[in-house]
Amino acid sequence: MSSPETRATLARVVPFAIYIAFLVLNTVLPGDVIDTRWLYPVRVGVVAVALAWFWRDYDELKGRFSMPGGLWALSAIVGLIVFVLWVNLSASWMVLKAPAGGFDPRDGGQINHFLAVSRVAGAALVVPLMEELFWRSFLMRWVDNPRFRSVLPTAITAKALIVSSVIFGVEHNEWFAGILAGVAYGGLYRLTGNLWAPVVAHGLTNALLGMFVLYTGSWHFW
Repeated sequence: MSSPETRATLARVVPFAIYIAFLVLNTVLPGDVIDTRWLYPVRVGVVAVALAWFWRDYDELKGRFSMPGGLWALSAIVGLIVFVLWVNLSASWMVLKAPAGGFDPRDGGQINHFLAVSRVAGAALVVPLMEELFWRSFLMRWVDNPRFRSVLPTAITAKALIVSSVIFGVEHNEWFAGILAGVAYGGLYRLTGNLWAPVVAHGLTNALLGMFVLYTGSWHFW
């Protein structure tokens, strides 16, 4: 693997690896001693710094945020559809385990606004960018060719779309909705050839989910 290819891989893998490392840390720290909810703003903050550090390596994102109106609309529709699916596909066989407490931003029955805002902002702004760079820009193309940058998004095979979507799905407790989300975001990337399209769709899904969770108290989705 050439040096530019190595750096391009690291730029997409490192922020994702940092995020996963924090998730693991969250599970091993004693919750009765440390309020692990405060790890979330730290987690997205560190990931945001990593994304900024590697920004010059994200060639697909440079100068392409000005999408035509039709692409904005399509991305919004995909994001909305995935949100609707996510909150409705909750049969027992569609989840890996029964819903637990999740991320509850309340203190003494009152919403801690810093925790709530940081959760919604991180999920809507940082996580979609980090995940789309890893799952779609890197892994989906890597399945077709380890020299993934040589694979045009519009030339990604159905096999790569399905494999990456299944892995993306089982990363989430709502695995079935996760697979469908992976197909939707990956299909959007494949159709448009523009990584900003799934980033915007993913961001809208997460923003809507955050508002839904705060309104309904369905903390298990977090």
